[in-house]
Amino acid sequence: MSVSGASKILQCRPKPTSIKPPFALLSKIFNHRAVMGTAQLCSVSVANEESLTRSLSSSCATTAVACTTFNILAPIYKRLNGQARESEIRECWIGRNEGILEKLLPLKSSIVCLQEFWIGNAELAGMYERRLGDAGYATYKLARTNNRGDGLLTAIKQDQFKVLNYKELVFNDFGDRVSQLLHLDLVNFSQSRSLNVRKEALLVNTHLLFPHNAAYCLRRLLQVYRILRYIKTYCEEYQLPQVPIILCGDWNGSKKGNVYKFLRSQGFESSYDIVHCYTDNDADAHKWISHRNHRGNICGVDFIWLLNPTDARKSLTESFVESLFGNIKSFIKKESNGAARIPDIVYDFKNKNHITYSQFCQALTQAGLTSDLRDGITSEEMKDFWNCIDTNGDGIVDLSELNSSQQREHDTPSSPRKSKISTTIAFDVKKAALYPPEVEKGVWPDYYSLSDHAQLTIEFAPMLINCS
Repeated sequence: MSVSGASKILQCRPKPTSIKPPFALLSKIFNHRAVMGTAQLCSVSVANEESLTRSLSSSCATTAVACTTFNILAPIYKRLNGQARESEIRECWIGRNEGILEKLLPLKSSIVCLQEFWIGNAELAGMYERRLGDAGYATYKLARTNNRGDGLLTAIKQDQFKVLNYKELVFNDFGDRVSQLLHLDLVNFSQSRSLNVRKEALLVNTHLLFPHNAAYCLRRLLQVYRILRYIKTYCEEYQLPQVPIILCGDWNGSKKGNVYKFLRSQGFESSYDIVHCYTDNDADAHKWISHRNHRGNICGVDFIWLLNPTDARKSLTESFVESLFGNIKSFIKKESNGAARIPDIVYDFKNKNHITYSQFCQALTQAGLTSDLRDGITSEEMKDFWNCIDTNGDGIVDLSELNSSQQREHDTPSSPRKSKISTTIAFDVKKAALYPPEVEKGVWPDYYSLSDHAQLTIEFAPMLINCS
């Protein structure tokens, strides 16, 4: 069939569309710890998309810093009426991506983070690099492993940020996921001209695995843990004091998931929710959406997370262990439909104060998380999970060891180093908008065809703080 014939048929239009935890000891350990509070900063009510665009367009004349994240749906994944991939019909993917650029460029965001960027197509990649370059951006691409075809693109407005360093994090998992880390320096910040101010920030762009089943959820949790651990290692390697950290991307999970709770326990806040004064309560979990997935479900999965230098955070290891076992606990509840199905291994060390690696593996197996090697946790991944808990490598995890790890990692993910510089920048979240605007009310409009994700833009105001 000719391209024109296929176009007539497809028309380039999208298709409408109370169980105990596995380890009794872990419950005892977790119960003695206080859960960090989650205060929300309700600074400014959000304007509609048009007013945000007007504000961002004049941001070069102010100290405003805007950040946009957008999963643009790679043509190799987009189906046209269920009959063909968009990548097979050039006029379709060219037209849609030109529309995406026409929506992105007028915002003049300081930072643009794209996911599902079709790196494998030189024409499309070149179009983005050329248009963004002409608009004053420096671009950084990272393909997913194993020639998946898509990847990430991060664009930095060169008159607002200088890129001090760029790092690539490759997970080498079966989902071939990757992340980008950029070390940025804010330029032309007028308040810092007469002061010795650190104007740096860390930015991450990523796209997590889709949660097809419980084992995938654990992998997603491990991906986030590795991102935060990498940030911590980077800060230590470069002796970087505490700086603002911005995490952008498609997190493939809602506010009710364990990835969200894990990031919240580390002090990160959802920038969009700050502006709207939305809390972590279930009542606010579905106030907005950003994705209509391949199953037809709508949910909010695209986030711009912010962690300021002075924000409190828990131990990275402690938070990960809590999230890991919370995930297993949820899985057991779901699989047992509320019936009391407790792994036998619980009784083996019910009154003991330690867990061995063998017991840990048995519990994962009895929870049904390793039954299928294609979808379940591999032996290598089990070892990775265990190493996150067994910090001294003696093959046993006990209460005293976890307490000591809490003391060692009190200030993760970016452990501060002693520095003569006591003044640094932080970011105050001022405005936020999702496009199309209907998704802010939890409605996915039929007319929207740029992607199966909404575009999220946040405006920050840099401010000076003391980190003594």
